[in-house]
Amino acid sequence: MTALLDALAADPLFLGITTTLLGLLVGSFLNVVILRLPRMLEADWKSEARDLLDLPAEAKPGKKISLTHPASCCPGCGAAIRPWQNIPVISWIALRGRCANCKTGISIQYPLVEFVSAAMSAVCVWRFGWSPQLAAALLFTWTLIALTVIDLHETILPDDLTLPLMWIGLALSTVGVFVDMSASIWGAIAGYLSLWSIYHLFRIATGKHGMGYGDFKLMAALGAWFGAAALPLMLLLSSVVGAVVGLSLIVFKKHDRNVPIPFGPYLAGAGWLMLIWGDALSGVVTGR
Repeated sequence: MTALLDALAADPLFLGITTTLLGLLVGSFLNVVILRLPRMLEADWKSEARDLLDLPAEAKPGKKISLTHPASCCPGCGAAIRPWQNIPVISWIALRGRCANCKTGISIQYPLVEFVSAAMSAVCVWRFGWSPQLAAALLFTWTLIALTVIDLHETILPDDLTLPLMWIGLALSTVGVFVDMSASIWGAIAGYLSLWSIYHLFRIATGKHGMGYGDFKLMAALGAWFGAAALPLMLLLSSVVGAVVGLSLIVFKKHDRNVPIPFGPYLAGAGWLMLIWGDALSGVVTGR
């Protein structure tokens, strides 16, 4: 293990290749998180609601799932996915996007998440090199990928991901990985209150709910990682991109303006841009 760590530290190319391959493997696991975590949460919510309302247990409860059980299988025929059918990106291409058993189509989301995870991991290596910041940046990146896709599918940002992300940001500030502790604490507070305030002002003005509480928590997490000073720029970036995408969907795709569009992906995108190019973006905005 020591020899491997020494090789990673000494050879940037080896570090880049290793981290990219790790990103592919993590991307495969992220697909499991994206698929199963919302189902796990829904099952927990139903169970808690039944206990709270003193309702009888379900007559035929569904199979209990976790991130590790049951083993991955085809959603069409239930055939188990063999290890050689689960190689990130390569297996999907080799199988032509179809189940080897029943030929049911396999969503392109799976190789896309794996590829994006690998590519963004490689960018983190380019930006931070062999450093504590790299380990933190990878964890941050992978979490944002999972949050983005879950929010796109389910319009939720699970506390199981946003709150640990915030606490990790606060913990990192104790050793000054990205910002100091004071900036991190005030960033978390200001991040939450900024969107909380916008939400309630919008609700009072229109009588509608403009965003969810998960957005507040994600913004608090971003504030914990990058400090309060970075919040205006991240909010500006996410709002501008969200507005452009939202208007485009309404105009070109005839999207019903009463159907909410997830805001989490834009916050996540702004947070990742701040991670990689924060100084440059701040300089552009301030004219420095």
